[in-house]
Amino acid sequence: MFSATSRYYGLPTAVRDLPDGRSVRFVQRRLLPHPEQLAQIGERVVKPRDRLDRIAGDVFGDAEQYWRIADANRAMDPDELTAEPGRRLRITLPPGIPAGGTAGG
Repeated sequence: MFSATSRYYGLPTAVRDLPDGRSVRFVQRRLLPHPEQLAQIGERVVKPRDRLDRIAGDVFGDAEQYWRIADANRAMDPDELTAEPGRRLRITLPPGIPAGGTAGG
């Protein structure tokens, strides 16, 4: 249903039957992983005018992977992570990939 680089990849799905006879498939709720369970592979210091998508592009080669940085830093609002220059951001592998594994961009 989702590509392997999506934050929703591998989540269980459910089907709901609608009153008009149609069925819809949806992803069940995604819970944020505990950052301490993610393998840290680096750190990035926020610079003035940094944006999370640009940082993800630099670090992972894919701006759409910004959610990985948000997860690693337990952010519900990703914009908060770059609001203050000088903040140190954890860079981690996705959930389920141990240190020494492949991040997969």
